[in-house]
Amino acid sequence: MDVRLLNHTPDPERAIAAAARLCYAPVGAAELLDAMSDDAVRKVLRTILRSGHLSALEHASYTFAIDGVSRALTHQLVRHRLASYNQQSQRYVKAEREAFVVPPTVLADECASDAFDAAMRAAWESYRSLLAAGIPAEDARYVLPNAAESKIVVTMNCRELLHFLTLRCCKRAQWEIRELALTMLALAEPTAPYIFMDAGAACRRGPCPEGSMTCGEPYPKAPKR
Repeated sequence: MDVRLLNHTPDPERAIAAAARLCYAPVGAAELLDAMSDDAVRKVLRTILRSGHLSALEHASYTFAIDGVSRALTHQLVRHRLASYNQQSQRYVKAEREAFVVPPTVLADECASDAFDAAMRAAWESYRSLLAAGIPAEDARYVLPNAAESKIVVTMNCRELLHFLTLRCCKRAQWEIRELALTMLALAEPTAPYIFMDAGAACRRGPCPEGSMTCGEPYPKAPKR
């Protein structure tokens, strides 16, 4: 898995604070952006995050390039609907090499690993045979499995990114998308350390909301705001 932060709103914390402060200020957001002190920015952020008035977070966005992940992961990722996606097409891009994501549980079991490898080779050979027979790539791709590697670009506003991290950094999340979420958090946090200081699974901020489905394991606590 290769995850890169392609772009983000410059000085996202100041942009968010200016948008939030505008609601109660006699001057415009551009003036607020320049005039607010760092302490004032932090105070505004503390207020909106504690109060749950999070609409201002939508004024900052993050774009990630994600390579070497499975179609099983991207099927989960695009369920987060308040985001923008562009994914490498299996219709127009023919797979030129055998590339699959193997779950750690499979790698840890020799018999399972052999069975998995055999299934992947069979899928790949069937795919190449269909292409060689003149079947269009958009139809040949039907034999490719969820394990097939893919590439995707995703853009989320800060509010949706925090929501995504809450769900997918949880230890109950599927292993591959959890690895992605933790990596995205590590990339985003330095750009807005106050906003992301307690981002991640909900148990960083209070009791686990999973009820009887809780993993029962503690999550590292974030510092208090």
